[in-house]
Amino acid sequence: MIDLLLTIGLIATCAIAVWSDVRTGRIPNVLTMGALTTALILRSVGGLDLLGSGLAGAAIALGLSLPLFLVGGLGGGDVKLLLAVGAFLAPSRLFVALLVMAIVGGCIALVTVIRRRALGRTLANVYRIVKTAILAALFRTVPRTPLPTLRTPGAISTPYGLAIATGAIVGVLL
Repeated sequence: MIDLLLTIGLIATCAIAVWSDVRTGRIPNVLTMGALTTALILRSVGGLDLLGSGLAGAAIALGLSLPLFLVGGLGGGDVKLLLAVGAFLAPSRLFVALLVMAIVGGCIALVTVIRRRALGRTLANVYRIVKTAILAALFRTVPRTPLPTLRTPGAISTPYGLAIATGAIVGVLL
């Protein structure tokens, strides 16, 4: 019964998040924090093992998404949605979901930049970001000019909530 309630909660959360993200470009805190709370309460009813796996899933999601947020590559609503998805899915299903999210998100981004005729500029920005990250890791260098982020004027953003939801649904179905 708890698994069914977790699945229903996850699907409802994802549906509302996608609707909001596509419509407004934002995912409301009340949705993500309510979903996280709901997932953890449902898991706690099932016992400490279920609660522990929900907390572990949330921690993994946070650990993987927070660095992307800190460098300006992921929105805060996306991070909080991933946190809730991690709590609903737990680690056993989260890894498949994350892989699907990355693939779907990459496809959405590719289609978006091609439609906006910005593929060359986008690839140049990605090259610059990756090169800077490698140099920083190897030689502890700091970039001379700011790197492009989602906050950079003219930046192309996509509704990543759609990729998160797709991955989450695949994760819950497998």
